[in-house]
Amino acid sequence: MRILVTGGAGFIGRWVVKQLLEEGHQVTAFDDLSNGRRENIKEFSGNPAFRFIEGDIKDQTALKDIFMENFAIVYHLAASINVQDSIDDPRTTFSNDVEGTFNLLEICREQSTKIVFMSTCMVYDRSQNENGISELSPVKPASPYAASKLAGEALTLSYYYAYGLPAVVLRPFNTYGPFQKSGGEGGVVTIFIKQALSGKEINIYGSGAQTRDLLFVEDCARFVIRAGFSDQANGEILNAGLGEDLSINQLAALIANDPELIKHIEHIHPQSEIQKLKCNYAKAEKLLSWRPDISLEQGLALTKAWIAENPDL
Repeated sequence: MRILVTGGAGFIGRWVVKQLLEEGHQVTAFDDLSNGRRENIKEFSGNPAFRFIEGDIKDQTALKDIFMENFAIVYHLAASINVQDSIDDPRTTFSNDVEGTFNLLEICREQSTKIVFMSTCMVYDRSQNENGISELSPVKPASPYAASKLAGEALTLSYYYAYGLPAVVLRPFNTYGPFQKSGGEGGVVTIFIKQALSGKEINIYGSGAQTRDLLFVEDCARFVIRAGFSDQANGEILNAGLGEDLSINQLAALIANDPELIKHIEHIHPQSEIQKLKCNYAKAEKLLSWRPDISLEQGLALTKAWIAENPDL
């Protein structure tokens, strides 16, 4: 199939591209490189089934030019993804995550192209359910990022109901792994590993009692792709995670070489913190026959090895 991946040079996007190419599809990655990196897709450059186009989903002319090629599926991963950035500059997040999504939906509607919208677990409120957060759990737009993702979800599903456009909304939990940034814009796992490997302090925002459900990126990419190929997923919201949570303090203890280097610092956005994130992925298991393959221990080892081999990425 011919498939478009917006945000295809980003962390999760490049793994989606990689798996689609391995399955024999023709893949176009579209990315403005504001968060994605050319280094992420360098290994695909010699593949005749792969094409990279630098551009912005807010550019309607660029989108129309790309869609001169008929796509069977669009995996829409392009977004502003940083919570603090959305608090500091909500307009940019709204423009990218809502207006950009609207532009893409309109052209998908014109061509009857299925769209898979990548949302986030950050839309949820804290859940007390020991079985984890399901798709029916309450949501809470505690940041402009979460609000923009909820708006993108609603827009996407409205095109399913109003126009019969094949569409699915995905809410992966805290995804980590090789190619994730290990600086300030990275995820907690890669930041902690980079700090530990460098012999620096591991800084924990707040008390560290907040929990996260950590999903290895290759499992996440497999989930994303499978949703695109499933008719049963159309019109649905689907979670993906490991189904286990651990506190940030526990995570730091697993990663740190020296416990004395674990420090607690003032939280940069406590008002937008979700105190307990644990995924219930029963719906994805039922509709997609998906479940995670990589344990936390395996994932941490793979990520640590990659960061050690690629200290500059």
